[in-house]
Amino acid sequence: QVQLVESGGGLVQAGNSLSLSCAASRSIFAINAMTWNRQAPGKQRELVARITSTGSTNYADSVKGRFTISRDNAKNTVYLQMNSLKPEDTAVYYCHAFQPPLNYWGQGTQVTVSS
Repeated sequence: QVQLVESGGGLVQAGNSLSLSCAASRSIFAINAMTWNRQAPGKQRELVARITSTGSTNYADSVKGRFTISRDNAKNTVYLQMNSLKPEDTAVYYCHAFQPPLNYWGQGTQVTVSS
């Protein structure tokens, strides 16, 4: 069992940056993959960024070059650094942990980007 708690969301102007954190209730060292996902109003939840236990990362095309996912195993925390934010990045951002066959989700944090 893993509890995930996101923090760092808020209101920011377009072009600015925001950093999200996802604190896990136990060690994430062996967790297969940690991801950040987002869901905008009226849209399906989508994968934003993913980092594996070996540190391999991948990103949605819409955020490549602007967002960076990282993990600090010593702090049981995953981060999402978001730069050059756009109004279309507005969404609730969810942290997710995949430890086969189980999936764990955080409660989400709102990110709003004003134009």
